[in-house]
Amino acid sequence: MTGECIVLAGGLGTRLRSVVANKPKCMAPLGAHPFLYYLLQYLHKQGIQHAVLSLGYLSEQVISWCNSITLPLRVSFTVEPEPLGTGGGIINALQAVKGNEIFIVNGDTYFDVNLAAFNNFHQSHQSPLSLALKPMQQFDRYGSIQLDAHQQITRFHEKKFMEEGLINGGIYRTSAGFLQSLSLPEKFSFEKEVLEPGAEAGKLYGFVSNTYFIDIGIPEDYEAAKKVLVS
Repeated sequence: MTGECIVLAGGLGTRLRSVVANKPKCMAPLGAHPFLYYLLQYLHKQGIQHAVLSLGYLSEQVISWCNSITLPLRVSFTVEPEPLGTGGGIINALQAVKGNEIFIVNGDTYFDVNLAAFNNFHQSHQSPLSLALKPMQQFDRYGSIQLDAHQQITRFHEKKFMEEGLINGGIYRTSAGFLQSLSLPEKFSFEKEVLEPGAEAGKLYGFVSNTYFIDIGIPEDYEAAKKVLVS
């Protein structure tokens, strides 16, 4: 299994500022440690040896914290000179990736996916890009994803209330070569410019994992993460 992962941790975190001021989202405190600590522990346990942190807003806080403690895996940093969008941040981070095969995770989301099983799924489907999907009930905060019988993603639906459905859990398995072949601009949305066209072209596959998931992007879920991850 590939041992490299890009962690997207450059967001502004505007919705969380009412409870976490002057910090990037990944540095939101949960007990004695920031959220990033728990995410890196998860990646290490899943077999990741090298994490590339894609940083932007208040990047110096993240770098200073990482350099102040002993981490269980090797960490590199790339810093966006200006906001590049979710896609631009990924492409910018490729400069620090050593190999070709990579995972990508959101730096404000903890999704307890078995990465070895996800990797096997990705390889067995010979997919250029696979997504880890979380089943959810009664939600309107996320868009939903449509899968066919072969686990191919056929459509991304806009946000609306759903009794149940699959959401994008923010973990991807792909390759540097595939991303570099897309000839995209410096600033772009990964969702709009890669995921949606990829689904239309029949190139994306979805790995369903009904495991623990939390996105700390809003105060309510940040409080919930404190209770679960710290314990």
